[in-house]
Amino acid sequence: MAAAQHLLTEELRKHKAIEQKPSPALIELKNVSKSYGEGAEYSPILQDINLKIQEGEFVAIVGFSGSGKTTLISLIAGLITADQGQVLKADQSITGPAPDRGVVFQNYSLMPWLTVYENVALAVDQIYRDWNKEKRNAHTKKYINMVNLGSAMEKRPAELSGGMRQRVNVARALAANPEVLLLDEPLSALDALTRGNLQDEILHLWDKEKKTVILITNDVDEAIYMADRVIPLTPGPAATFGSHFPVDIERPRDRAALNHDENFKRLRADITRYLMDIGAQQSEQADSDRVVLPDVRPNTSNDWKLDISALKPAQKDVGKPRYVEFSQLSKIYPTADGNSTVKVVDGFDLKMKKGEFISIIGHSGCGKSTVLTMTAGLNEISEGGIVLDNKEIDGAGPDRGVVFQSPSLFPWLTAFENVALGVEKVYPHAQQSERDDIVEYYLTRVGLGDSLFKKAADMSNGMRQRVGIARAFALSPKLLLLDEPFGMLDSLTRWELQEVLMEVWERTHVTAIMVTHDVDEAILLADRVVMMTNGPMAKIGKIESIDLPRPRTRKALLQHPDYYRYRESLLTFLNECDHRH
Repeated sequence: MAAAQHLLTEELRKHKAIEQKPSPALIELKNVSKSYGEGAEYSPILQDINLKIQEGEFVAIVGFSGSGKTTLISLIAGLITADQGQVLKADQSITGPAPDRGVVFQNYSLMPWLTVYENVALAVDQIYRDWNKEKRNAHTKKYINMVNLGSAMEKRPAELSGGMRQRVNVARALAANPEVLLLDEPLSALDALTRGNLQDEILHLWDKEKKTVILITNDVDEAIYMADRVIPLTPGPAATFGSHFPVDIERPRDRAALNHDENFKRLRADITRYLMDIGAQQSEQADSDRVVLPDVRPNTSNDWKLDISALKPAQKDVGKPRYVEFSQLSKIYPTADGNSTVKVVDGFDLKMKKGEFISIIGHSGCGKSTVLTMTAGLNEISEGGIVLDNKEIDGAGPDRGVVFQSPSLFPWLTAFENVALGVEKVYPHAQQSERDDIVEYYLTRVGLGDSLFKKAADMSNGMRQRVGIARAFALSPKLLLLDEPFGMLDSLTRWELQEVLMEVWERTHVTAIMVTHDVDEAILLADRVVMMTNGPMAKIGKIESIDLPRPRTRKALLQHPDYYRYRESLLTFLNECDHRH
């Protein structure tokens, strides 16, 4: 009896030990390093990467431009091999790509001669070749409809927008039903509404089918909303992981409820502060090397001949009413068949003071960018009019600086030469050395002090966007027009350039209009946020005055008692528009 009791006790002890033993990681990286090039061209990308991801876990990695985030995803996908260390799945070395790991990269890769349906079916037919045709067809259509492309099923990639092409890419990866889903910023090019819908679909798939997901994102809110853990990847070269931030927020998570969740607010502030501290360390050297702007004004100013510094506009004019006036502005386009018309923007009516900063937000297709391009003089006005500084806008001009999401640079010219082209036009009365100082100042201020003479063709998208922003700032325009200029950039770069924009605005009080889908960006920068209803026939639905002290910083904003109230107002409006869509 005693022996039997002893055996039972021993079995219970072993069983308890098994229960307490942590389950092995599904994905594990051990001391992984990866570099490219040799000799003078040697560039360490990742260094001493260690990571364990459990089966069914959702991990978000916040990666910055040049930090090696795509290299990291490619290592796990088996598309490249590590120089040192091990990349394992279920304790087995990953030696190449396989259908158990589905990958969605930021840049979509579709067969241009195939339709949306055929691009997704290509993967389905390959992986589920044992299924009958009807079942494969239903499976393909399910995932196409999941990303809201049912009406575009027979279109080819050339007929789709960039965001739509990315949705095809997401649908193709999800349709393959992989065990591990690797997402390299797949949603960054999408509008806020589509992005939110896809976030929810990915979460639904993850929860229902217990996928293991690794998401690279530049959006802290997206990371917290979706993940179990958020891990920053420090900026390169030789990037490595920073602190891990567990997301202790109960699932399922509701976006509106998160705005009132103290855990969300605390975690959001902690991650933001951590990332901004990294950014501060990166920019210390650039700050110490900055040149000084000369005392010269552009010829687009009414008082450019006066002895007034380019840094300090005449303060008596700031706050001048009706400096910019939109009067019942409308835009009408013919329909595709040419038999009728559609009014995209209907009666946009707004008056701006000199030196005011306006943000315009709304869902995709609400006419935000249409208003901006009409203001820039790049899009003909159908009805109504726009007056800037007592002069009606009837075409493009150097008195308006424009920054689009995709900058238009001369690829054969250097960063310096691209900016200098505009500076020479608006500062013809300045000395060459003064014009050079203006170009160098703004390029240095946006973090390109080491790349002044690098050709645009050799730059990354993020670097080219910085050149575009520097060019607009350097013109000292009467009106600065920004069409989601930071939308494609990583968090650190976006925050840095927002700081640049705020610094320039505080010094010059340039009148500015920014189109953005980012609620936090709108609040951070603006005196007023203009919210537009869904198109067609989009109108101004609501205007929120942002009564927060200036100068503003992101850190201070997150701690201000009114910040989440403003955020709630904007999110509620967008949510109501979503339900009416």
